[in-house]
Parts: sequence; C-alpha cells; structure tokens
Amino acid sequence: MQAAEKEEFRNYLEKTGVVDALTKVLVGLYEEPEKPSDALDFIKRHLGSVIGVDIDGLKQENQDLKTQNQELQQKIEELQRRIEQLGGMEEPAQ
Repeated sequence: MQAAEKEEFRNYLEKTGVVDALTKVLVGLYEEPEKPSDALDFIKRHLGSVIGVDIDGLKQENQDLKTQNQELQQKIEELQRRIEQLGGMEEPAQ
C-alpha cells in the first residue's frame, strides 16, 4: 500500500467516525477498574454501543436505580415489621 493510499484510507476512517469510535472503546477499556480477561470480547461488546448511546449515563442510571431499589427494600422491611407489631397489639375477639 502506498503512502497516498494509506493517507486516503486514514481520512476515510476519520470522516466516517471509525477512529473516534475505536478511540472511545479503547479509552473505556483503559479506564475499566478491573481489566477484563478477554479484551477483544470487551471491544466487541462495547464497539456497537458507542454510537448513539450514552454509556456513562446508563451506568449512572443503573447505579441510581440500584440505590433506589435498596431504599425501597428497606422501606418494605420496615413496613413489614410495623405490620407485625400492630398485629401483636390486637386484642383477641371474645
């Protein structure tokens, strides 16, 4: 491949967003706190989701929903304890 062809191909990849998409996926892999055992699988899974999806937003939404779920579970447990306490306060029917 000649230098002119390489440059043309590089420009094509930049114009079509390929370079940006690959960069985002590789940066995501770099920023992973626990590196996956199969980096190629990570790239395959995340490459398709780069375009048009806010991964960081989805991760934050997921964390928010987990927190909300935990709070609701605690509230359910608290209400169940209160129901049990109120049930013990009932006087037996005569």
